[in-house]
Amino acid sequence: MSRGIYHMPDLLLFAAALLLVSLGLVMVYSASFVMALAETGDPLYYLKRQMIGMTLGTIAMLVIMQIDYRIYQRVAILGVAVAYGLLAAVLVVGAEISGSRRWVDLGVFNLQPSEVSKLALVNFIAAFAASRPQAMKSLWKGLLPPLVVTAGFFGLVLLEPDFGTGVSMVGTAMVMLFACGARISHLVILTLLSIPLLGVLIWLEPYRLERILSFLDPWADPMNTGWNIIQSLLAIGSGGLFGLGLGSSRQKFFYLPEQHTDFIFAIIAEELGFLGSLAVLCLFFLLAWRGFRVAMRAPDLFGSYLAVGITSMIVVQAVLNIGVVSGVLPVTGVTLPFISFGSSSLVVNLAGVGVLLNISRRTR
Repeated sequence: MSRGIYHMPDLLLFAAALLLVSLGLVMVYSASFVMALAETGDPLYYLKRQMIGMTLGTIAMLVIMQIDYRIYQRVAILGVAVAYGLLAAVLVVGAEISGSRRWVDLGVFNLQPSEVSKLALVNFIAAFAASRPQAMKSLWKGLLPPLVVTAGFFGLVLLEPDFGTGVSMVGTAMVMLFACGARISHLVILTLLSIPLLGVLIWLEPYRLERILSFLDPWADPMNTGWNIIQSLLAIGSGGLFGLGLGSSRQKFFYLPEQHTDFIFAIIAEELGFLGSLAVLCLFFLLAWRGFRVAMRAPDLFGSYLAVGITSMIVVQAVLNIGVVSGVLPVTGVTLPFISFGSSSLVVNLAGVGVLLNISRRTR
C-alpha cells in the first residue's frame, strides 16, 4: 500500500466507542445523582465533569485520527520518560483522596498519570518489538527490556497505591508480548515466578489480603469486607431479564459503594437487566473484534503491535472490572472503560481509539 493513501476509518470501531461513551454518560448520571445531591447539593455534579471528559476525549480522538501513527514509534522512549516523571510527581504534588495519591488537580478535571502511562507502555512495547522482531524469542534481548519498563510502571503505580491499575498494565503487557512473538514457555515461567511476589505484595497490605478472603467467602464478614461484592451481586440479581428501569436502582441509595466508578456495571445490570448488560458486553466484543482486525490488517509491524496493545489495554481492564463486579475476580479497584466516571480514563481511552482509527485508515 502506498504510504500516502488513506481510506475511510473503521466505522464499526468508531460507532462502538461512541455508543459506549454515550451509554456511560447516561449511566454516570443515573448512578451518581443521589450521591452528588447529598455531597455537593448538585445532582448534575458528576455528569458535568464527565461531559468535560467526553468533550476533551472526543476532540482528542478526532484530532489523533488524522495524525500518522508512525510518528509515535520515534518518541516511544520519550513517552516512557514523561510517564515516569508524571507518576513520580503525583506522589509529591498529587491530591490525596481516600488515602491514595493518584490525581493532579488541573482545575477543569483531575489528571490521573497512571492512565497516561498505559498508552506510554503500550507504545514502547510496540516500538521495541517492531524494531527487533526476531529478538522477541530471546528472554534477555527481547523480553527483558519491556519487562523492566513494565516493572517500573508497576512499582510507581503501586506506591500511589493503585494495585488494580498495576495489574491491568501487567496484563496488557503480557498480551502484547505474546502477540509480538515471545515464547509461551518464557511467559509461563515469568508468570510462575511472579506468583510469590504477588503473594508478598498481598501479604504486606492487609486490605489486599482482606479482599482475597472476602472474594473466597464474602458472607464470612458481610457487614465489612464482604459488603461491596454482596451489594453488587444483589444489584445484578435484582435486575432480572429487563431490569428495574433506567434511574430505578435501589442499590445506589448508599448501599453499593463506588456505584458510579468501580461498580457501575452492577447499576447497569440492576436498571437495564440481563439484556442491557448483554448489550454492553456486545459493544466491548465489537470494539475488541474491530481493534484486533485493525491489528491483523495493519501495513507494518509497529501498527499491528500498537493496535493489539491499545485494544488489549481496553479489553483487559473491562474484563477485570466486570469480573470483579460479578464476583468472578477479587476486588481490584479498576473502572469500566468509557462508562465509569473518570475524565482521565475517558480521554486516554478515546485517544487510544483515535490511534486505532488512524491505523485503520491505512489497513490493507
